[in-house]
Amino acid sequence: MAAAAAAAAVGGPQPPQPELPAPGLALDKAATAAHLKAALSRPDNRAGAEELQALLERVLSAERPLAAAADSEEAAAASSGGGPGAAEEEALEWCKCLLAGGGGYDEFCAAVRAYDPAALCGLVWTANFVAYRCRTCGISPCMSLCAECFHQGDHTGHDFNMFRSQAGGACDCGDSNVMRESGFCKRHQIKSSSNIPCVPKDLLMMSEFVLPRFIFCLIQYLREGYSEPAADVPSEKDLNKVLQLLEPQISFLEDLTKMGGAMRSVLTQVLTNQQNYKDLTSGLGENSCAKKSHEKYLIALKSSGLTYPEDKLVYGIQEPSAGTSTLAVQGFAGATGTLGQLDSSDEEDQDGSQGLGKRKRVKLSGNTKDQSIMDVLKHKSFLEELLFWTIKYEFPQKMVTFLLNMLPDQEYKVAFTKTFVQHYAFIMKTLKKSHESDTMSNRIVHISVQLFSNEELARQVTEECQLLDIMVTVLLYMMESCLIKSELQDEENSLHVVVNCGEALLKNNTYWPLVSDFINILSHQSVAKRFLEDHGLLVTWMNFVSFFQGMNLNKRELNEHVEFESQTYYAAFAAELEACAQPMWGLLSHCKVRETQEYTRNVVRYCIEALQDWFDAINFVDEPAPNQVTFHLPLHRYYAMFLSKAVKCQELDLDSVLPDQEMLMKLMIHPLQIQASLAEIHSNMWVRNGLQIKGQAMTYVQSHFCNSMIDPDIYLLQVCASRLDPDYFISSVFERFKVVDLLTMASQHQNTVLDAEHERSMLEGALTFLVILLSLRLHLGMSDDEILRAEMVAQLCMNDRTHSSLLDLIPENPNPKSGIIPGSYSFESVLSAVADFKAPVFEPGGSMQQGMYTPKAEVWDQEFDPVMVILRTVYRRDVQSAMDRYTAFLKQSGKFPGNPWPPYKKRTPLHPSYKGLMRLLHCKTLHIVLFTLLYKILMDHQNLSEHVLCMVLYLIELGLENSADEESDEEALVCGPERCHDSWFPGSNLVSNMRHFINYVRVRVPETAPEVKRDSPASTSSDSLGSLQNSGTAQVFSLVAERRKKFQEIINRSSSEAHQVVRPRTSNKWSAPGSAPQLTTAILEIKESILSLLIKLHHKLSGKQNSYYPPWLDDIEILIQPEIPKYSHGDGITAVERILLKAALQSRMNKRIIEEICRKVTPPVPPKKITAAEKKTLDKEERRQKARERQQKLLAEFASRQKSFMETAMDVEKIFSSDSPENDIPMEITTAEPQVSEAVYDCVICGQSGPSSEDRPTGLVVLLQASSVLGQCRDNIEPKKLPITEEEQIYPWDTCAAVHDVRLSLLQRYFKDSSCLLAVSIGWEGGVYVQTCGHTLHIDCHKSYMESLRNDQVLQGFSVDKGEFTCPLCRQFANSVLPCYPGSNVENNLWQRPSNKSIQDLIKEVEELQGRPGAFPVSISSETNLSKEMESVMKDIKNTTQKKYRDYSKTPGSPDNDFLFMYSVARTNLELELIHRGGNLCSGGASTAGKRSCLNQLFLVLALHMRLYSIDSEYNPWRKLTQLVEEMNSQLGNEEQQPEVPILYHDVTSLLLVQILMMPQPLRKDHFTCIVKVLFTLLYTQALAALSVKCTEEDRSAWKRTGALKKNTCDAEKSYEVLLSFVISELAKGKLYHEEGTQECAMVSPIAWSPESMEKYLQDFCLPFLRITSLLQHHLFGEDLPSCQEEEEFSVLSSCLGLLPTFYQTEHPFISASCLDWPVPAFDIISQWCFEINSFTERHAEQGKALLIQESRWKLPHLLQLPENYNTIFQYYHRKTCSVCTKVPKDPAVCLVCGTFVCLKGLCCKQQSYCECVLHSQNCGAGTGIFLLINASVIIIIRGHRFCLWGSVYLDAHGEEDRDLRRGKPLYICKERYKVLEQQWISHTFDHINKRWGPHYNGL
Repeated sequence: MAAAAAAAAVGGPQPPQPELPAPGLALDKAATAAHLKAALSRPDNRAGAEELQALLERVLSAERPLAAAADSEEAAAASSGGGPGAAEEEALEWCKCLLAGGGGYDEFCAAVRAYDPAALCGLVWTANFVAYRCRTCGISPCMSLCAECFHQGDHTGHDFNMFRSQAGGACDCGDSNVMRESGFCKRHQIKSSSNIPCVPKDLLMMSEFVLPRFIFCLIQYLREGYSEPAADVPSEKDLNKVLQLLEPQISFLEDLTKMGGAMRSVLTQVLTNQQNYKDLTSGLGENSCAKKSHEKYLIALKSSGLTYPEDKLVYGIQEPSAGTSTLAVQGFAGATGTLGQLDSSDEEDQDGSQGLGKRKRVKLSGNTKDQSIMDVLKHKSFLEELLFWTIKYEFPQKMVTFLLNMLPDQEYKVAFTKTFVQHYAFIMKTLKKSHESDTMSNRIVHISVQLFSNEELARQVTEECQLLDIMVTVLLYMMESCLIKSELQDEENSLHVVVNCGEALLKNNTYWPLVSDFINILSHQSVAKRFLEDHGLLVTWMNFVSFFQGMNLNKRELNEHVEFESQTYYAAFAAELEACAQPMWGLLSHCKVRETQEYTRNVVRYCIEALQDWFDAINFVDEPAPNQVTFHLPLHRYYAMFLSKAVKCQELDLDSVLPDQEMLMKLMIHPLQIQASLAEIHSNMWVRNGLQIKGQAMTYVQSHFCNSMIDPDIYLLQVCASRLDPDYFISSVFERFKVVDLLTMASQHQNTVLDAEHERSMLEGALTFLVILLSLRLHLGMSDDEILRAEMVAQLCMNDRTHSSLLDLIPENPNPKSGIIPGSYSFESVLSAVADFKAPVFEPGGSMQQGMYTPKAEVWDQEFDPVMVILRTVYRRDVQSAMDRYTAFLKQSGKFPGNPWPPYKKRTPLHPSYKGLMRLLHCKTLHIVLFTLLYKILMDHQNLSEHVLCMVLYLIELGLENSADEESDEEALVCGPERCHDSWFPGSNLVSNMRHFINYVRVRVPETAPEVKRDSPASTSSDSLGSLQNSGTAQVFSLVAERRKKFQEIINRSSSEAHQVVRPRTSNKWSAPGSAPQLTTAILEIKESILSLLIKLHHKLSGKQNSYYPPWLDDIEILIQPEIPKYSHGDGITAVERILLKAALQSRMNKRIIEEICRKVTPPVPPKKITAAEKKTLDKEERRQKARERQQKLLAEFASRQKSFMETAMDVEKIFSSDSPENDIPMEITTAEPQVSEAVYDCVICGQSGPSSEDRPTGLVVLLQASSVLGQCRDNIEPKKLPITEEEQIYPWDTCAAVHDVRLSLLQRYFKDSSCLLAVSIGWEGGVYVQTCGHTLHIDCHKSYMESLRNDQVLQGFSVDKGEFTCPLCRQFANSVLPCYPGSNVENNLWQRPSNKSIQDLIKEVEELQGRPGAFPVSISSETNLSKEMESVMKDIKNTTQKKYRDYSKTPGSPDNDFLFMYSVARTNLELELIHRGGNLCSGGASTAGKRSCLNQLFLVLALHMRLYSIDSEYNPWRKLTQLVEEMNSQLGNEEQQPEVPILYHDVTSLLLVQILMMPQPLRKDHFTCIVKVLFTLLYTQALAALSVKCTEEDRSAWKRTGALKKNTCDAEKSYEVLLSFVISELAKGKLYHEEGTQECAMVSPIAWSPESMEKYLQDFCLPFLRITSLLQHHLFGEDLPSCQEEEEFSVLSSCLGLLPTFYQTEHPFISASCLDWPVPAFDIISQWCFEINSFTERHAEQGKALLIQESRWKLPHLLQLPENYNTIFQYYHRKTCSVCTKVPKDPAVCLVCGTFVCLKGLCCKQQSYCECVLHSQNCGAGTGIFLLINASVIIIIRGHRFCLWGSVYLDAHGEEDRDLRRGKPLYICKERYKVLEQQWISHTFDHINKRWGPHYNGL
């Protein structure tokens, strides 16, 4: 090689050397590269090129066999590189060197980047990436931005949201086709291409030579690696293996694309150059390797069902004229030969199955443009073959990313899009076979959305590559694979095929990538126009849509319940919405103006043709098959929506696009069938079909589907109704709803098609449907804004709604480009017009309300529309809810007190095209129905309800509102012989028919009916009957007969001979013979008109005779100005009055007749005969009423009991300690006392009251929990913030817990362990907090209660095995029972009496009592039930917290440990109560915490156990406090053992608790005061010592002097100056003050000490002790805490504790020293205490000083402060890596107590089966953790072994949470919520307030 290189350098021609030893490759790559680059830059570079080729051949083929050899180990071992990896790396190294042309690769990269015209961002991301979408800036709805571009652009005030990418995407910043330039970020605003210098030729020269070989090598790899799977199942393992081997190569390409525009254009040249491809891949050379590879490629093509054009197959490629051509298709669907399109009329004689097969194929092939779309692929460039393999390998992520990274190159974009389209059919086939169709779908869409969102590109591809043909054909083929025969209508002979919704293709939505591409390109106007102009395409598309027509057919189960409820309906609804409706909306959005009329005509024409084909195929004549329903009629809906658009926007004449009458009659059948079926489903007639049928009925009207389903259906029915004969239409409706038989005047009837129990609801259904049909104006003339307003009002009337749920519930046009974007301007303005915002409420229960919108009062008053509400309710209860809210509004505003009826609302005027709809209201059939129903209601026939009456009146009112203006009299004259209703009414105008009297009616009734028994009335002589032709035919049959006659007429008029053979009528349905009793004819005397019936109804409703009096007789004004508010709201009576007024207004005749009727005195209504069934319902009602009353009474009783219980049980003062501890058994003076009363407890389980006794103790229900809240107190007021940058970390060394920890370990280093454990308290972290709900129970009752819980199989939110339960009375969570100590309610005078003993005597008594062993009334040795319980509760308390929080002793298990733990429990509870009161006692009184406190009982249990450990009297600190020790030095003689803790280092509060708990309980008040006084002296001395250390040397000497002067005054012992100077002089004897200098400065506060500031310091030092002591006194002796101002807290508490002498004068300023009461001479004892310190500071001055300064002023605990905007948290944390595993966690969370970042559910950070969050909750909060889940914005609480979702403290602008950040709107902190959370944390009430707890099994 070296020789060759040298020769080339000289310039002589050098033949390429065929073989070189392998080591030659390892020569200096850089030199070779430089040499080659030089050779290639010469003008004659052929030699250099050949040499480079040879080198590349060798380098790159060195790796090729390795792909194949990856499996065989020997081959790998044999190859010199020592394994495949080495050779590949070598090859990549060579490529990098060659590209760089001898220089360094990194420098080369930098050089290329300099030439990058970065106009586009183009950053490609994969699934789960967080991106942004701004609707204000977007042109295409799919526009998206990466976070960086978004934050660098200016989108303030825009409508944007953050979202998690589902399928992956790319950043559109800089692409003006997709977004407006104003939204570009700073980097991509500059069109920088202008000033970028031209790329020097030689920079990328090598790349142009090297890259083709490299890519070819990659393709060969892919060819070799692909082995055709055995049974159509790609063995994913093999594919993945190959892809793993190729990882470095593809990554290398990806890195190249990131070098910027210059490199991308080179790559584009390489990928699209056809010559290169041909030369390298033809496989014609003698290179056997290349040959083999080419063969593999051909095999892969063939196995994919594709042919290579060289196989010379001929394809008939012709443009068929729409739907008729015969197309010879080879190799398609297994059919050979020619299949012609059969004419639908010959299909009858084929046998079913064969007909189906042919039909199925013909349907497709007849209309397909070109078979080759499906089967031919010819690859002409690297790009095409790369895409082919990308598809074959099922879109590996790396390949997809590489292909997308190239898109910023415009030339590439076009080439790639064309290639993608060329492979479209192949993509579909691969997708269908794939096992991972979900992932694959995402990857496909990831690519296609980048290509098709660009309108210019889409248009170009449509023109040049037949994009639309390809898409439609591919969709058609895809669906073709899962067709089945339709069973609708005529099961045997049906020729229609539908998709099978059970197939995976539909169930898994495998079709969605293709459909979404189609919807995407239809959103471009230019493309959609091509589609709408192309008749052939429209035919094919209608064909496709017809596959969905009638899918998922439901058959009503009549006998038994269906065994298996199929859930296919999800698939069916999704398919219709996505595959049919969304493309429809896309097309509709381009038919908005008059110029587009032609498009609509095309669609409507082919739609009707397809429908006609469908009716023929299912063999439909005139009656739908019974008991079947399909909710899927996409063809009907296409037709309806295009009609609506034509009239609304394009000013088309409706009649010009409507078919003939017969077609209209057919069109209305199926939508009407759906409406009737809805009523049947709601009447429970389909109950045997299971729940799924209800699911379908609900989905059909649900907000995402309604405007593509029920709205078009109702509109189509409205169109049919406006053009068909109204009598025919009305009778059809009642027949479909199966209530024809019910509409008879007779009181009894037989319904042959409906059970009696369903009649009522079906009749209601029919009438409600008519009301909706006649009053809905959604497509009949309302503008878009009016529709939006009506929808919004309907939703708000049902319930108050959040902004997001309202957006979700308002049906929007599913196509994103339609203009009405959710959240658009019109949405917001309408919302503010109709609704008021209710800010989020925080209920005390802690359940969080969202911000809600509620209707304004005027909306209820004028716009509440029950019809719209009924149409839009998914659940029937919502209608009731709306009515209840309406009722409440009327009551509140004083408009109507009773139960109102739905108000009648005026409608928008009808569009002129639909005027015919109102003829329904003026047809005799409807009038007969209304008359009959009014009559039946008046006569109390069964199965009629108020709802029926309401709808009847609504219809009458609609008729009056929409009547022809003047009454036409000629109608009465046109009386043809065929009118069979003339016997009823003269004309068809409702206004005149209302006053028409009907005298007699002939009805058919069962023989058993009461009407039969009466003879015809005498007056019916022949003449009267003759003159009044009012007998009528049997009215029941008239309806059906009339309808049949009309149908026949229409058919005869409009159809040819072919249809004369109508199927034989199945009329037996209507007169079921045999089964029923015979019907006979009876004649009823009626003598009523509609008006008279209404007036009688008024009397009946009001329950008074002659209650109706025409209002115009008093006030003639009424007739002139009819809109009277009085009538707008009210019940039935109001409705009747309103109707009569309108009738009178419309005609003078009516007015006169109403007055006449009112003049006649009406005979009394006959008393109501009650049938058995009605009696039953009445009884039921009565019984219900009584039950309700009983329940109310019980509840009231219960409430009063509970109230009195609360007052007694919860009042600590009354029960636990009625002003003295209840277990006071006096020690010395028992005999002298009168009888005492014992405390009485109620057991909430057995309900008995009584005292707690030894044998049957009572206990308090308590919850024990470990708490670290105290440990979180800090000493600075500034709250800590949650870190949101790397710099802001939180360090926990200034927390209370840390400080106490340090102190204890410092003491343990230098002092004796046992004495250390008495000198401090623990429990700052993991202390046990005890709280109670205040209820008591017998302990044996509790045990049996627990037993019953254990056996209860119901899933509880707590674990009974851990002793958890809920209080049987108030259901509060608890986990233990604290025994109540049996004792008496001794009169308080005994223990409270101030004794006159001197303090010295008391001190002695205290000492004696402490030394006396177990002086308890109950000796523990005797095993009573009580003592057992005491022990068990103590065990519970210990087990509540972890061992590490209990054991601080150096010797494990020492009794000192238990001792420390027990008094610390008391300390924890006192400190926490203090925090609950706000950190001070200024408010006084018993706070809520006091009410719930069980400190008294807890104290007794602790004291009982403390007595078991007696302290040696030598070690008892009491001695040191109250006696002077004679020889001080004797202690120090003992050097080897550690000294005890000096008394000045003791924590005084701990000492207090130790002293008190060591005393026999109950304690005497004077003993308590004595202990407090003694300890106060120590505390004060500590304060002085600390003060002396804090100040400077000068201050000290000054104080020392001033104090010394006053030392001999009378009250020297009570003067702080004297005492301070004494302390300073004593401590100065040691080395405490010596080592000053540098370190001292840190402690010196620069303030000058004035007497005031010193006094304040001393008071602040002592206050915490006084507060705790006062609290303790309050609990032990039940004394009230006085309230006070903050500044006088010290003096008030000290006098309350008895420290201040009673005669103390308050005139001069208060001095804390005046509280001192020294038991022994002050100076002696102080010098004794200081001596201990000095002897310690001899050796350890630093530590000695640190221990003296105790920080006792802790601020209240707080959670971390959160930033205002959630985005700041999200952006920092969601990409932050975990400190343990350095990966970005899937679910990151952050602790709100300490700011630690943790992985939720992360397995990487699991330790001994505990996940990180659970572990952290134990370490940080002793089992309580509060975490903010970063990706969900929700807070989760972990409490022990349970967790709950608490909710979010971040709300959007509408006061709503956004859980899981689904909406991605900006979120802002809600301070009130955060306060609530903090409050629950501090007060330990998570368990009580949050209800939804579940076990976490340590998996969080």
